[in-house]
Amino acid sequence: MEWKADYAGALLLAFAISAAMGPFVIPALRRLKIGQTERKEGVASHLEKAGTPTMGGLMILAGMLIGSAVYITRYPRMSAVLFLTLGFGIIGFVDDYLKVVLRRSDGLLPKQKLIGQVAVNTVFVIYLWVRCPECLDVMIPFTGIVISGTAWRVFASLLTYLVVIGTVNGTNFTDGLDGLASSVTSVTAFFFLYASAKLQGGIEPAAAAMLGALLGFLLYNVHPAKVFMGDTGSLALGGFVAGSAYMLKMPLFILIVGMIYLVEVLSVMIQVTYFKKTGGKRIFKMAPIHHHFELCGWSETRVVGVFTIITALLCVVAALGF
Repeated sequence: MEWKADYAGALLLAFAISAAMGPFVIPALRRLKIGQTERKEGVASHLEKAGTPTMGGLMILAGMLIGSAVYITRYPRMSAVLFLTLGFGIIGFVDDYLKVVLRRSDGLLPKQKLIGQVAVNTVFVIYLWVRCPECLDVMIPFTGIVISGTAWRVFASLLTYLVVIGTVNGTNFTDGLDGLASSVTSVTAFFFLYASAKLQGGIEPAAAAMLGALLGFLLYNVHPAKVFMGDTGSLALGGFVAGSAYMLKMPLFILIVGMIYLVEVLSVMIQVTYFKKTGGKRIFKMAPIHHHFELCGWSETRVVGVFTIITALLCVVAALGF
């Protein structure tokens, strides 16, 4: 029963830290005028959100990292997950800081952000080769087959740049409605907690802590949100999802449990490509796709509810695949 106590302890500690930070962090962000900026060409109803404190991802990071760190000596494998979560969280923090504190509208330039993401992923790959080369093996869903071998691991190392950075940017695009990224990723975190417990993957406290931190954050992030996570939080969530998947040999499962992230990214890519090819025509009313549903008449809470339910169902399907 000790292992169950570890999960519960990590979850409750992370929840308590994240929830307790709200009454202090949110007013502090407001005093520092670290608020959300809404685009005039965006969804009209979102203009009223301008000025809502952002960078609340600091609450998620603090809860998740401290809740996990308590158990790091018994679960050393989760250090890679913590590194990826923190590494991408720092990139997001710098981007947020430039945008909302220094008022540099673009934040980090795309090239700068990509360089940072590549650097973090490179350290992650080196760690895997040194400490956990078998983590580059890949489990194929619903088959019981695991692809392994030195040749595969070399190829898989290169593939991490697509999978990890793609996942991180997917979670970033998903963070566009009150509670959306938090709700979807909390379900995904529960999936990785279950998977790690079943496979003895050694990252259970990290997944439990992320779940707890997100639930604590959701107390303030549900509609109408009192705080947004900003890139500080959304990029960190992507790092957590990608890191957890690799430590469990489950990167292909991201296509299932992270389907919402994938659809969000694809909707932007399709919209931009079609817009350029057709001289200004659009497939969606607005991208990412959650805004398309808003402009179709869905409320924010309905979009969040539907996307979260879809993720929960996909996680159940994925749980049958290993």
